[in-house]
Amino acid sequence: MNSSPKKDSAALISIATVSFLVIFFLVWWIYFKSAATSNHGFVALLPAINACLNGLTAILLLIGLRFIRMGNKAAHIKTMLLATATSALFLISYLLYHHYAGDTKFLATGMVRPIYFFILISHIVLSIPQVFLIFTTLYFAFSGNFEKHRKFARFTFPIWLYVSVTGVLIFFFLKIFNT
Repeated sequence: MNSSPKKDSAALISIATVSFLVIFFLVWWIYFKSAATSNHGFVALLPAINACLNGLTAILLLIGLRFIRMGNKAAHIKTMLLATATSALFLISYLLYHHYAGDTKFLATGMVRPIYFFILISHIVLSIPQVFLIFTTLYFAFSGNFEKHRKFARFTFPIWLYVSVTGVLIFFFLKIFNT
């Protein structure tokens, strides 16, 4: 099943619209919505769960890359779908955490502070196009346009990997230095 330029254009407009709405919603949810009150013990576990999901996503991305380089398309597809699923689970867990905890402040001082904020800001900035890139890369894979899939994957993969790895780093910065 190959995609047509007209169908691709409509799909990309839809993907861009959904991506914009997702980003807009996330900004509102994290920075403008009041946090709910909670005494649920599970909320304290969510940052560690989020870091594990980000780490698992990074591992799956690397495994998926290895599979496609070996020519194992079936394993590549399964692994990349698992990476997508772990990213989706991360997003749900992340939203749940911020629903109860609100925005997390970084309290550390000294040289660690600019390092943390460099990682955090680059993580946030790159996560913005990530939604569009992942959906677009998946669209071209499922529509059978593997040439465009590869072109988008060349951008999607390193950004997705970076955002996943820096998500883990941010967790550790907060865990170690925010005490």
